[in-house]
Amino acid sequence: MTPAPGSPDPERSSDDTPSVSSILEHGVMDVHGRIAGSSNATLLVTCTLDGEDLLAVYKPGRGERPLWDFPAGLYRREVAAYVVSELVGWHLVPETVVRTEGPYGPGSVQRFVPTDGTSHYFNLVDDPERHETLRTLAAFDVVTNNADRKSGHVLLAEGRIWAIDHGLSFHCDEKLRTVIWDFAGTPLPPSVQSDLERLLGSTRTRLDDALSGLLERIERKALWARIEGLVAAGHLPAPDTDREWPPYPWPLV
Repeated sequence: MTPAPGSPDPERSSDDTPSVSSILEHGVMDVHGRIAGSSNATLLVTCTLDGEDLLAVYKPGRGERPLWDFPAGLYRREVAAYVVSELVGWHLVPETVVRTEGPYGPGSVQRFVPTDGTSHYFNLVDDPERHETLRTLAAFDVVTNNADRKSGHVLLAEGRIWAIDHGLSFHCDEKLRTVIWDFAGTPLPPSVQSDLERLLGSTRTRLDDALSGLLERIERKALWARIEGLVAAGHLPAPDTDREWPPYPWPLV
């Protein structure tokens, strides 16, 4: 798999050790067990390459529960979210790659970020110093059309906020379901506005090429429409309580 644009790549880092993406994609995978509470098969693994170990989360495609509104291959959407996060410059998603082979077949492999198990969106939003990042994450969920942004998918680890679990994203129909509505109607931060404008301009071709093997053409077209709509509006949307499906995921956490 071609490294995600904007990620440090490549096969070696500056001190001649394998890069994170290379370890995730090519390392020998040792499965420790299933992560509890996941609706699809989500496995904690260690990837080892050239003596370097990395704890990771492996989501094999064959372990996905069939859905009526999303096609199989949700793991590709996990990788697409990372690609968008990197190329727009927000770095919200831990390193994630497509693994073409694995103990249970092709799937996504994402670097595991250790948390204390207590932080999630509903308590992170109480800290005003986190609002800039959370507002950016709200914009990211609009852009990716995240249909399942639970509070527990927002983690505090390594001194910063990370976002995980993006398998239910990038649908071509409106499906935004999120707990991050505290900033509804507020203006986009200038940095977010300029990042999205750059995505529509100089980096549009790069992103579309990077997503071509991960999302269908109609889904990429819908992605660009959402970005254009958000830039034109200049503010975060409010929840649409009149639509058939609620604008919140369940469970909330």
